[in-house]
Amino acid sequence: MSIIQLLRNSVDSISFKQIGWSILCLNLVMIGYFVYIIFQSEEFLFSFDSTFYTFIAIGFCAQLIDGALGMAYGASSTSLLLQFGVSPKIASASVHMAEVFTTGVSGLSHLKFKNIDKKLLIRLVVPGVIGAVIGAYLLSAVLDSGFIKPYISAYLLILGVLILIKGIRNNFKKRKRVKRAGLLALFGGLLDAIGGGGWGPIVTSNILNQGKDPRLTIGTVNTAEFFVTFFATGIFLFYVGVDSWQVVLGLILGGMLAAPLGALVASRINKRVLMIVVSLVIILTSLLNIFHSIG
Repeated sequence: MSIIQLLRNSVDSISFKQIGWSILCLNLVMIGYFVYIIFQSEEFLFSFDSTFYTFIAIGFCAQLIDGALGMAYGASSTSLLLQFGVSPKIASASVHMAEVFTTGVSGLSHLKFKNIDKKLLIRLVVPGVIGAVIGAYLLSAVLDSGFIKPYISAYLLILGVLILIKGIRNNFKKRKRVKRAGLLALFGGLLDAIGGGGWGPIVTSNILNQGKDPRLTIGTVNTAEFFVTFFATGIFLFYVGVDSWQVVLGLILGGMLAAPLGALVASRINKRVLMIVVSLVIILTSLLNIFHSIG
């Protein structure tokens, strides 16, 4: 038996329960790291004031959108944080750290509702993690994310229009196997880490455009996002550190409350409606990013 066949058999033997346990264990690792940092820090300050509840509401809304549509957590939460006066640097770092926990709960919820294509999940996770680690390192040590973001937004705008046309025409061609999933995940993980968001819009949009079932696409991409975010956050923590605990914890609590509801919505909503809503989110987000970049 060849090595490739052995790897395929190993992948096929992975159960949903094993995937769920791996998500739980990695979340516990991150919680332990955060607790260690808090006890080591002499400047840790926190208070349960009205601002903290605002961050919970932002996290709830952003994760509800992401869990139901498979995208836009980073774009929606960062935009809302900026509207409430949080600096871009703190907003970006806080969103990445909070996503480890919100995508973890979202992934477990999608596993429960069986919104997962297991083979596609494995094909997305490994190259996605590699791309995210490279992108996080480049952003931390080399690149300026503002330079590349307008080009990514222009690409997503075109893709969003194509998906909108397909949704309006109600012309879906189902495919069991997604083409170039590994390359797509590598590209999505890389640009997500560099641009501060984009895993969902890039990966979900392309897979939907290939004709994959929206429910399975959203659940699978959301679950894969946990692993991508976890390893990218590890790189950011190593180079950047942790700041603004009030923002991070507020986003985490709000997102964890919304994650099961978002997964439920994704499992029940009409496919045509979902396609149209997803495309409009991509178009509006892309236009806003282009507008802010020009400004």
